[in-house]
Amino acid sequence: MKRHNYKNLKIWSLGLEIANDISDLLLNFPIHERYDLSSQISRCSVSMPSNIAEGSSRTDKSFKYFINVALSASFELGTQLLLAKHRNYINSENLNLKIK
Repeated sequence: MKRHNYKNLKIWSLGLEIANDISDLLLNFPIHERYDLSSQISRCSVSMPSNIAEGSSRTDKSFKYFINVALSASFELGTQLLLAKHRNYINSENLNLKIK
C-alpha cells in the first residue's frame, strides 16, 4: 500500500504556513477572547496540516477523507476570520491576506 510523505506535500506546507501565520495574528486579539474565538481559530488552523499529516499514513480512500476534513477546517477558519473582522480584532488587510 502506497503511503504519502506529508512533508513533501505542498498542501501540508501551505497548511503549516497558515497555522503559523494565524498564531502570529492571534497575538493581537483581546485577552477576553483567549478561550473563545481565538481558541477556535487556533484549533482549526492547526487542524488543517494535522489532518493532512494523519491522513498521509492511511489508505488512499482514508487519505481523501482526511483531506476533506482539512478542507472543512479551512472553511471554518475563513468564517471565524470574518467574525474577527466584524469584531474589529483584525483589519481588512489581514483578512484579505488570510482568506485567499
